[in-house]
Amino acid sequence: MAKLKSLLLGTCAGLALAAPVAAETLTFVSWMKGDPGYGDWWQEVITEFEKTHPGTTIEWTKVARSDFADTMFTMFAGDNPPDIVHLASFEFAPFANEGWLEDLGPWIAEAGLDLTGWSGQSTCEWEGTTVCLMMLYTGYVMAYNEAMLTENGIAAPPKTWDEYLEAVRATTKDIDGDGVMDTYGVGIALKDAAGLMYATQGFVQDAGGSYTVDGRPAFNTPGVIEGLRRLKQLYDEKLIPADQTSGEVRQLFIEGKIATTVDGPWIYNTMKTATPEMQEVLKLSLPPSTPPVGGTSNVVTMPSDLSDEKKQLVWEFIQVAASEPFQKRFAELGSSPAPRAGIDYADLIAEEPYFSLFIEANEASSSAGIDRLPKGLELQFNEVQKIFFEEVQRMLIEGRSPEDTAAALQTAVEGTL
Repeated sequence: MAKLKSLLLGTCAGLALAAPVAAETLTFVSWMKGDPGYGDWWQEVITEFEKTHPGTTIEWTKVARSDFADTMFTMFAGDNPPDIVHLASFEFAPFANEGWLEDLGPWIAEAGLDLTGWSGQSTCEWEGTTVCLMMLYTGYVMAYNEAMLTENGIAAPPKTWDEYLEAVRATTKDIDGDGVMDTYGVGIALKDAAGLMYATQGFVQDAGGSYTVDGRPAFNTPGVIEGLRRLKQLYDEKLIPADQTSGEVRQLFIEGKIATTVDGPWIYNTMKTATPEMQEVLKLSLPPSTPPVGGTSNVVTMPSDLSDEKKQLVWEFIQVAASEPFQKRFAELGSSPAPRAGIDYADLIAEEPYFSLFIEANEASSSAGIDRLPKGLELQFNEVQKIFFEEVQRMLIEGRSPEDTAAALQTAVEGTL
């Protein structure tokens, strides 16, 4: 903590030397206010900024995640956007497309902010300009029940598709003989559009495919067809519990009813809510797909039509958030690696050995350019996600072939462009 305070003093002293402009109130709207972890981190950033900018305050307002995109769009369209703009990475594109977001390139260059290796930052590039700073990128991990695997002859967590299929078959069982499965080998959120698309993406990537190629839909390509085939195989063999949401899958996993599930590092916090006996057998590893699924989460930026005085203040706020000490603090409070490269996590790894796994997953996904947001479909992403869910549900429930499903996806997604 002493080292953190020392770093903060150095960082904030540099910002103070910039001589803040006249006192202002900056508005900031976010869905994270009050949330443990990331919400706590934003509050610390606000507190530090206000301390180094006497008289300037941040007016922080919470809007529910379900209402957030519509609320922000209404504010921008009404010429009343917040000064500090916080958006989910999958929703910022329409705002950038309207020309509502500031080109941060000159600010980054003048400040000498090195974004080399900054996880997921390429997502913030829009038509040749940098319109935001990525605040979270996560590589997925596999959570598994070690006891369920070993009791069924699986000595180690699976690392390939073939090993994975063997493991999930071995751990799917009708224990009491009533014809209903009591345990399942794999948990996939078949009821969630996002969860279903991300889970399938892991199979697609492992098969060498991608939802888009050079920014164009590629749903009818061999890698995507193979990914769909793998999902259908798991479903047809009844290795997945049907009609589960992401939350329900996590609950079944910590109850010992699911042997494996691939999720973000936040699954670890869910594992900590299991009974003490169950916590002993719940483990984490890299997922059996190469590269792992990874994804951007949320971004920070400012409106393009903000006054020069407020732009300077907002940029200094962003600098606090992007500084090394606060990126380190982000990792501490959020239990996941920060997007900034080069941070020394030795103390966090000493406290929590799984942190090194989270770093490895992040680096594997980020270095391969993986994102849950398909390149080229940013503006249509919400619609594409719905299309994917509907067509894949038809494949699973109606028995349509992966090839026909891929063709239908390609046609429908091309129709959104």
